[in-house]
Amino acid sequence: MADIIKSLFGDMMDPKRVAQGSASLITKSGPFYNFSIRVDSNDIREYSFTNKERAENMRLVLIGHLEEKIKKDFRATNSN
Repeated sequence: MADIIKSLFGDMMDPKRVAQGSASLITKSGPFYNFSIRVDSNDIREYSFTNKERAENMRLVLIGHLEEKIKKDFRATNSN
């Protein structure tokens, strides 16, 4: 079952879907495959690969890391 959590505003959210929404689609620009991840409102990280398969795999890994960060940040704000 998905880890649905309740935000400080009372809204229900799924960290996995929030993380997926923070990642852009992979686009081809010249010889490179690019995507970006919005880690925070002021922190957008861009990644570039020459192999599409590597870009897809890294995007999935980074989405997983972002999901864990969202869960960790949520636990830290609710424990206070």
